[in-house]
Amino acid sequence: MSTVVAQLQHVFGLRAYVANSILFFDEQTIIFPSGNHCVKYNVDQKWQKFISGSEKSQGMLALAISPNRRYLAVSETVQEKPVITIYELSAIPCRKRKILNNFDFPVQKFISMAFSPDSKYLLAQTSTPESNLVYWLWEKQKVMAIVRTDTQNNAVYQVSFNPKDNTQVCVTGNGIFKILRFTEGTLKQTNFQRGESQNYLSHAWLSDDKIIIGTNTGKLFLFESGDQRWETSIMMKEQNYDVKNVNMIQESESLIEFPSPSSPVPSIEQAAPASSNSELSLPQVFAIAAYSKGFACSAGQGRVLLFEKIEDKDFYRESREIRVPVDSQSNDPSQSDKQEIICLSFSPSEETLIASTSRSQLYSITMSLTEISKGEPAHFEYLMYPVHCASITGLATCIRKPLIATCSLDRSIRIWNYETNTLELYKEYQEEAYTVSLHPSGHYIVVGFADKLCLMNLLVDDICSFKEYSIRGCRECSFSNGGHLFAAVFGNVIYIYTTTSLENISNLKGHTGKIRSIVWNADDSKLISGGTDGAVYEWNLSTGKRETECVLKSCSYNCVSISPDAKIIFAVGSDKTLKEISDSSILREMSAFDVIYTAIVISHSGRMMFVGTSMGTIRAMKYPLPLQKDFNEYQAHAASITKMLITFDDQYLLTAAEDGCLFIWKVFDKDGRGIKREREVGFAEEVLVTKTDMEEKAQVMLELKTRVEELKMENEYQLRLKEMNYSEKIKELTDKFVQEMESLKTKNQVLKMEKEKQDILHQERIDDLLDKQNRELQDLECCNNQKLLLEYEKYQELQLKSQRMQEEYEKQLRDNDETKSQALEELTEFYETKLQEKTTLLEEAQEDVRQQLREFEETKKQIEEDEDREIQDIKTKYEKKLRDEKESNLRLKGETGIMRKKFSSLQKEIEERTNDIESLKGEQVKLQGVIKSLEKDIQGLKREIQERDETIQDKEKRIYDLKKKNQELEKFKFVLDYKIKELKKQIEPRENEIKVMKEQIQEMETELERFHKQNTQLELNITELWQKLRATDQEMRRERQKERDLEALVKRFKTDLHNCVAYIQEPRLLKEKIRSLFEKYVQRADMVEIAGLNTDLQQEYSRQREHLERNLATLKKKVVKESELHRTDYVRIMQENVSLIKEINELRRELKITRSQVYDLEAALKLAKKFQPQEVPETAPSKDASSAAPTMRLNEQEETWRIIEMQRLEIQRLRDQIQEQEQVPGLHPLAGIRLPSLHESEKGFSMQTNI
Repeated sequence: MSTVVAQLQHVFGLRAYVANSILFFDEQTIIFPSGNHCVKYNVDQKWQKFISGSEKSQGMLALAISPNRRYLAVSETVQEKPVITIYELSAIPCRKRKILNNFDFPVQKFISMAFSPDSKYLLAQTSTPESNLVYWLWEKQKVMAIVRTDTQNNAVYQVSFNPKDNTQVCVTGNGIFKILRFTEGTLKQTNFQRGESQNYLSHAWLSDDKIIIGTNTGKLFLFESGDQRWETSIMMKEQNYDVKNVNMIQESESLIEFPSPSSPVPSIEQAAPASSNSELSLPQVFAIAAYSKGFACSAGQGRVLLFEKIEDKDFYRESREIRVPVDSQSNDPSQSDKQEIICLSFSPSEETLIASTSRSQLYSITMSLTEISKGEPAHFEYLMYPVHCASITGLATCIRKPLIATCSLDRSIRIWNYETNTLELYKEYQEEAYTVSLHPSGHYIVVGFADKLCLMNLLVDDICSFKEYSIRGCRECSFSNGGHLFAAVFGNVIYIYTTTSLENISNLKGHTGKIRSIVWNADDSKLISGGTDGAVYEWNLSTGKRETECVLKSCSYNCVSISPDAKIIFAVGSDKTLKEISDSSILREMSAFDVIYTAIVISHSGRMMFVGTSMGTIRAMKYPLPLQKDFNEYQAHAASITKMLITFDDQYLLTAAEDGCLFIWKVFDKDGRGIKREREVGFAEEVLVTKTDMEEKAQVMLELKTRVEELKMENEYQLRLKEMNYSEKIKELTDKFVQEMESLKTKNQVLKMEKEKQDILHQERIDDLLDKQNRELQDLECCNNQKLLLEYEKYQELQLKSQRMQEEYEKQLRDNDETKSQALEELTEFYETKLQEKTTLLEEAQEDVRQQLREFEETKKQIEEDEDREIQDIKTKYEKKLRDEKESNLRLKGETGIMRKKFSSLQKEIEERTNDIESLKGEQVKLQGVIKSLEKDIQGLKREIQERDETIQDKEKRIYDLKKKNQELEKFKFVLDYKIKELKKQIEPRENEIKVMKEQIQEMETELERFHKQNTQLELNITELWQKLRATDQEMRRERQKERDLEALVKRFKTDLHNCVAYIQEPRLLKEKIRSLFEKYVQRADMVEIAGLNTDLQQEYSRQREHLERNLATLKKKVVKESELHRTDYVRIMQENVSLIKEINELRRELKITRSQVYDLEAALKLAKKFQPQEVPETAPSKDASSAAPTMRLNEQEETWRIIEMQRLEIQRLRDQIQEQEQVPGLHPLAGIRLPSLHESEKGFSMQTNI
């Protein structure tokens, strides 16, 4: 996350069209919606705390606070989905307690909510067309009941709980008034509408069974237990506005955002249509609030009525009228009285009444003041200060004072103080203000109105214009940082004025679309502009010409900014990116992640950057900008941000939006960067005052002084007269008081005498009464004793009676038991006789059954014998058939067995073939990788084969010589048995050693061949990779050359195009120049080349190049490792070869010795002459043997040739497959890789064989 942090400091503004937009948290703290936040505002201490809305919220729709003031429910729309968030207000800071966002019923948004009296349940009403009323146990996110309140798509405005009953709720809307009760898991209606239906706009509970309801025709209805008890109508007073005034109201409100049709607050066209004055006399009751004495309700535009209950009756009478005060700063003071009261709220102690209006203003009044002045209407006061009620279009700040200037579509200009968080000045005009700029000194402002541009003085209590320019619809203006110049935009032209002579010194032309943003650099030498034509220009004010330009027609720029060093321009626009521009080129683009940036600002230190989005959020990021997504995003406004600024000391960020709210953020960097040093000079406290004002005030002061002196003289004279009168009156009063005191003394003595007499009488009466009381007590005791005796006697009698009755009941029980036992005995005897009869009948029936069974068995035997004969005959017949069938079945079984064996064998063959196919496929894949190495190995093998052939021939000659000698020795064995046995004992171990040595030699030769193959393969791989590197280098050189050519062509084209721009005011010459440019630069070949340049090909080229470089690096590593391994193996093999050669030489010496011994033995035996003729035929077989050996060698050569031929065919087939794959458009072969041709390999092989 970014280290740049923004903390919300203060908010100026209110979102009016939110249900229950004013809530009391305690006696001094209120909660109201502003932007995408709920603001906790302390009325006494003037501090604000904030409850942020949900992430990606599209705005709040309704609020509700629990009766125990612990929970706040907020209805929002987040990414087109409704969400209810419940915050715990008692926590510091406020935290989210529950989020209700998973609904099992269709819903678009929740337009009204209410908590139950015990704060456990939440009631929510959805908008049309669903119009569902949902009853939640919100802690568990459980829907207790749901009911549709309307089926005719009528709007529902308000829902509420009975203040003393969780189960009773009320719903009002257009033609809807329902009282529902929650019973048995459902909400059931308990009232029935009678009479004509009304458009019920608001309601309030006066008690647990009384509801007061207001309509759009100014009527109030009191319902008790669902039945109407009282009705009254509110009539407008002093509403004699003519049609012209009404039209003026409509024009003034035309640009203000009005609520949707589902909102309980209709637009001004619905509330006060200009068609007839009779409808104007019918106020609409948009808000009702109950308190202990009665209720308060809105009674038309700018008017609230208080109703109090008449004693001993169920009726209410109008007791007080409260009006919205007249705005003296407005162009039309009566406009303030034309706003609807849409929400009313009493404080918990009912000391304060707060009202919100359709123009986003908050008013308050102390209820004790309304009781003091009962003669005439009371007036509200602003709770904080008047705020904007429409989109803020301009925002500015200065250096010498902590001031903020804003202008809005509500035709007002307001000057705010961000140190004291107050409104310094404001004034309303007849025209709409589009832009504003503050002079660095804080004494002047420039304002762009719809019909003119005004330069104004900020006086101590007024804003006065002193210079006007005929620039209509100026959307952007800005003072320079030094204050000596200011720029104003008219369409696509920037006018530069000096503040000293107030003259136009320069006009900057070049934009083809509307200019949306201008900004000065730090030393005021340059001006940067951006517009809807996708152009960002940097102007040199000394020459009035463009220094740099960057045009991107696909983007409409919303805002531009410049770094403190004036080297980099930042621009945001409709293409959802943030661009860094330097020297007429875009250095970098940073994605906005699917939102449009509408404003951008960079701190004066150059370390912090802030951007505003179309969703109303701000993003804080550090500069230089990070490569990845690294920023802090804050929920701010409920609409698109229009303007953003940072104060000169980099302490505060100011944001304004289309929702009419102004936010002040405290900004800092966690790393300590970006915070400028403290101000050496404090803010200026000077103000501007005109000379006429000073003279008028001096004249007024003189008049007041003289008036004060006159009043002093008059007061002194009056005081003297009053003293004389008062002294005479005091004398008269003292005389009267003395006489009255004497008379009172006499009266007192008389009264004392009477009192003594009365005391004596009272004492006598008390004694008499005590005597009477004692007598009465004695009489009562005697009477009570007699009564007690009587009652005791009665009790004893009753006790005797109960004993007798108990004895009688016991006798009756005994008699009943005896009768019961007798009846049981009689019944048992009766049923036993019946059982005996039934048993006899059963025995008879069983005998009949036995008889019938015997008869049945006899018939069965006869039938079985007959059937056995028939079965025997049939059996013999079918046995013959069975034998035939069995024979045929045996024959068929043999055939099927043979077929099964064939089938199983075929299946096995198929499986083997499939396995072979799969293995062959795997081998084929392997062979495709090996083919290249095999092709290279072939040439090395040919050379090796030639060398091996030569060595093998020499060794084979020696071996054949030895074989001949052995054969000769074997022929002589019959004659020289005793010598041959001795020689055999010497020769056999030698022959075994020779065989072992031969096997070792063959194994070593195979290892040598394998290592030679590997070495040759690696050498060929290295050569191929070098060739690829050379090819890629050549391609890189060609591409660089192309790039240089293209850059030169682009530079030439830019210069020619810049020359063409000089003729922008002359269309004919401009057309000719552009045609010549087309003929010069746009050619068929160029168009073909440009069309051929595809980004995908470049990406593929870079990807293949990276892939080849990685392969080359890995292959180099492999070559180094394998060369070391081969070197060690080669040394080892060479050492083994040397030892083998030594052993072979020793064997040769021994063979020579044995030959000499054989000749010596032959000479000793004198058998050489006898066996000489036989040596001739015996030598012939040796020749045959020698001729047979080369045939064997030829067979081996043929086998190798056959293997080589097969490999050649396989290589040819694989090359054909590669060519076919290269022809497929989706496949791209690796650049620089080329297999050697088959003819070249054949030529090399034939040359090696010839050698």
